[in-house]
Amino acid sequence: MATEDPEDFRVRARGWLDSVAERRDPARQWGEGDDSVAVFENWDAQAEREHTDAGRRWERRKFDAGWGALSWPAPYGGQGLPKFYDLIFAEEESLFDVPRRGELFSVTQQLIAPTVAAWGTAEQRDRFVRALLRTDLMACQLFSEPDAGSDLAAVRTRAVRDGSDWLITGQKVWTSGALVADFGEAICRSDPGAPKHAGLTAFLVPLNAPGVTIRPIRQMTGGATFNEVFLDEVRVPDDLRLGEPGQGWRVALSTLAAERLDSGALGAGTIDRLLLLARNLGRDLTGTEADRVADVYLRSMTARMTGLRVRAAIAAGAQPGPEASAGKLYATETMRRTSDVALQLLGPDIIADSGEWGRYAWTEHLLGAPGYRIAGGSDEIQRTIIAERVLGLPREPR
Repeated sequence: MATEDPEDFRVRARGWLDSVAERRDPARQWGEGDDSVAVFENWDAQAEREHTDAGRRWERRKFDAGWGALSWPAPYGGQGLPKFYDLIFAEEESLFDVPRRGELFSVTQQLIAPTVAAWGTAEQRDRFVRALLRTDLMACQLFSEPDAGSDLAAVRTRAVRDGSDWLITGQKVWTSGALVADFGEAICRSDPGAPKHAGLTAFLVPLNAPGVTIRPIRQMTGGATFNEVFLDEVRVPDDLRLGEPGQGWRVALSTLAAERLDSGALGAGTIDRLLLLARNLGRDLTGTEADRVADVYLRSMTARMTGLRVRAAIAAGAQPGPEASAGKLYATETMRRTSDVALQLLGPDIIADSGEWGRYAWTEHLLGAPGYRIAGGSDEIQRTIIAERVLGLPREPR
């Protein structure tokens, strides 16, 4: 069957959105509604639950109407469209007043669901993939540990076989959305005697299981959507293992590749808000300010075009490679420059809460943006991948 013309698809998507949501009025965006440009949400536990519930209701409505998993095969509720149709719909969706969804949504739908589809058994795919795409189930990552952040292969959380189950014991950290997630994709050490990359196994851990303790971590932006997760002999049935024992590193790489690909779009909506700020300062920009605003805008366009190229390669059957790392590195640098420009435009207003809309809100971006130099794979890790796999430089000592 022929694929629908992209512009016809756009018109049809806009028509559906018009029928279920209020359109944002571009002429009235400045000064009305939520002015947050936070990188990491400034929510307490109750607010995180409320925002997550609202987002899930919207995702289910969208999914049930055929607009949710557009590029996924029909058995998972999708239409099998090329991936850039997801971007077309996202562009149209951004013009409407729909719930603002936290990071857990992209982790669930764009990281964990593809990982389960790639590594899960037939039963696991039937049980989880559609439910994750529709957000009937939400899932977070249980990867980083206090002594194993960027060096994921150094995790110490243990998984010990006990009959038809596994007993998992250890600590994970910097877990976004753990308080509202149903499952966590955990990478655990199942064979202490094997080389560190070979002794890992992946699991889907129910976060309501006995022995799971979740403690929020207060961020300097004020919110607490990061968490520590403690696992004390958590009993996980073998049918929640992803891949074979010892394949955890390969499973993790699938998730990390998707994470870095997704990270290439970081801050895209914030650039639009920066342009609005520049137009509503109440004064003309200096030449230097105009140049720096233009630089950030052009970087955002470059990032979007790079993302399209990567998605086109994936649609053609290729796996995301070093270009995903380049996109993530480029996006974090753009976020830093965005904060710098906002600081230059606002001066003291960025740290003094005068109550004026769209000004002090940039404090959260200024404080949060540096975190993405670590989250999703540190800048140093991305540079190592690019150096070794693109430039052919000597490998880091292993």
